[in-house]
Amino acid sequence: MDDVYAAKPWLKHYDKHVPEKLDYPSMAYADALRKAFREFPERVAVHYMGTAIPYRELDALSNQFARFLIARGCRPGDTVGSHLPNIPASYIGSAGIQKAGCIFTGVSPLLTEEELAYQLNDSGAKILVTVDMLFPVASKAVVKTGVKTVVVASVFDYLPQDIPASPVTPIPGIETISFKEAVGAMPADPVDVKIDPGAPCLMMYTGGTTGPPKGALLTNNNVVHHMVQMTAWVNMHMGEHIALSAFPMFHQAGNFIVLWSLAMASTLVAIPNPRDLQYIVKAIETYKPTVIVNVPTIFLELMKLPEFRALDFSGVQFFVSGASAFPAENIREFEQIVGKGKLIEVCGMTETTPIIVALPRDGVKKVGSVGMPVSDTEVKLIDPESRKPVPIGEPGELVTRGPQVFTLGYHNKPDETANTLRDGWIYTGDVAVMDEDGYFTIVDRLKDMVSVSGFKVFTRVVDDTLIEHPDIDNAATIGLPDPKRPGSEIVASAVVLKPGRTGDEAMREKITAYMKEKVAPYKVPKVIQFMDALPQSAVGKVLKRELRKIMHVE
Repeated sequence: MDDVYAAKPWLKHYDKHVPEKLDYPSMAYADALRKAFREFPERVAVHYMGTAIPYRELDALSNQFARFLIARGCRPGDTVGSHLPNIPASYIGSAGIQKAGCIFTGVSPLLTEEELAYQLNDSGAKILVTVDMLFPVASKAVVKTGVKTVVVASVFDYLPQDIPASPVTPIPGIETISFKEAVGAMPADPVDVKIDPGAPCLMMYTGGTTGPPKGALLTNNNVVHHMVQMTAWVNMHMGEHIALSAFPMFHQAGNFIVLWSLAMASTLVAIPNPRDLQYIVKAIETYKPTVIVNVPTIFLELMKLPEFRALDFSGVQFFVSGASAFPAENIREFEQIVGKGKLIEVCGMTETTPIIVALPRDGVKKVGSVGMPVSDTEVKLIDPESRKPVPIGEPGELVTRGPQVFTLGYHNKPDETANTLRDGWIYTGDVAVMDEDGYFTIVDRLKDMVSVSGFKVFTRVVDDTLIEHPDIDNAATIGLPDPKRPGSEIVASAVVLKPGRTGDEAMREKITAYMKEKVAPYKVPKVIQFMDALPQSAVGKVLKRELRKIMHVE
């Protein structure tokens, strides 16, 4: 049975420019970054609110920040927290952290005081870089941690206009300094720090659905090797692309896009607020990106805007969508707007730096599929109970290994590491099916799968069917305990209706009748709850754990 996956049927469907095997240098990410600085000094590295920062300036500023970290006692292996939206300080800080040989940990701006303190303590961060608008929360959190220095940036830093930043109150016992002051006090000469390619350069925290968040340790080699994989996959060349991504850098998908883009001397279009749709539209119109990266929920919201639909997308070579499934019906509409064959769906996780499988850039894009394993990536689907491979077309847990998969595990969490990483394979928790061509389709998360009297219900199937209903704008399905059958669940769906529709009993009956025609009886939602909007994470991912808190059986 294992031969089904060992045979790698996907190789026959690789684009011609994608090799099965690649050569990987063993090097620090900082060295890959220096190549871009050296070869493309005058190319724009970052567009931000009308300001263009060239690579030579980003190089100098990041040298200065690296020197600041070193002057504050940071050594290779020390952790620095980045508590920032996508502003110039994010990119300067990220590059400087890598040049100093330190470990970057992205910290969500949405964290509460207690959550922020937990991550800083767990990661052992010595320095926190935050932004003035988040300083009230950060200042209360850091006093509960080992942080010695807080660097405070402003969204107005590095703009030509002299806009004063918000005043920052000193924190007793902790050095507090503005980002521009910290950088400006240091020389811009290159730093010479010996960095082990096998050492961690990122500690990125995963969502804690069943416990506290875990810091996944990703090495320099993980990052550099993954860049080699993805560069080959999309046939990218240095100094050619303008990339627009609304992903924040505290999320590994957003962080990797930035690291990869900068090492490839691409131009980044900074999106400070990923939910400011009008800003995104204007940025596309102004900067004419060749690559656009986002999550399906944001793409779906953009599609509702006449201004987005009216844009000229002829210069966009491809769109990348990840973090959650793009509903099949919406893909067809999206391609009508932006051009057929331009959407590349990808799938992965923080622990895989992040991409495991992706649709080909040029080849067949099967609607609903997230594609095939990228070069040098092994994937198989196993039965969660027997741990044996499942046949083609049958659902199983996706397990994988490759040069992008973490090997160091989670920081200070050996039990969680042992549960996720087994014999070099990472157990993703995603449930998928593979077709005869080696294309994978994600059908659920193990923890989201609903068990109805022994029948397995994959929530994505239910969600996709609901979204095809003409009255429904969005939907998300969970399982709730069945009060009449202990040990069993019922299918419960949260539904967002299209404008002008009324969420009453007549609409509920209409949706139920529709679902009875489309799916097996045990898959039909027994609970349909109408909502104005689905709860979402900072990157637009539907939070089913929040739905479980607010939905109930009548």
